[in-house]
Amino acid sequence: MGRKKKTVDRGILPDPKYNSVVVSKFVNRMMWEGKRSVSLRIVHGALATLQAKADKEPLEVFLKALENVKPNIEVKSRRVGGATYQVPVEIRESRREALGMRWLISAARKRSGRGMDERLAAELLDAYNNTGTAFKKKEDTHKMAEANKAFAHYRW
Repeated sequence: MGRKKKTVDRGILPDPKYNSVVVSKFVNRMMWEGKRSVSLRIVHGALATLQAKADKEPLEVFLKALENVKPNIEVKSRRVGGATYQVPVEIRESRREALGMRWLISAARKRSGRGMDERLAAELLDAYNNTGTAFKKKEDTHKMAEANKAFAHYRW
């Protein structure tokens, strides 16, 4: 944590093809070893595949899939009197978006398939239909928070 001045969020430029900041953030999160052009090609290829498979606007499908995967609540460990409790806490919007994107990308990477663009398209389509690994991860997170609702009074 800096002592001098507050950090300034410089913002992010929208994606050139879809004119969306969310797609641009997704491309940045997907990037490995600074290879933005590779990441951009994969995401645009996946969205093109989505358009062919879903017969809908690819950006609309992408945003709906991301919305279906974003968690509302998570558990954080809290140590009270020698015992560690999993305390459910609500998540701010920026973290919700980051977790949703991270889960989609990791689920797509673990899938089997030809190329990363096809795997990502399949995972996005699954998330759009409320199925798939990333959606299951969200459901598991919500179930764990629901199970530990008794410890909600330990929130800080």
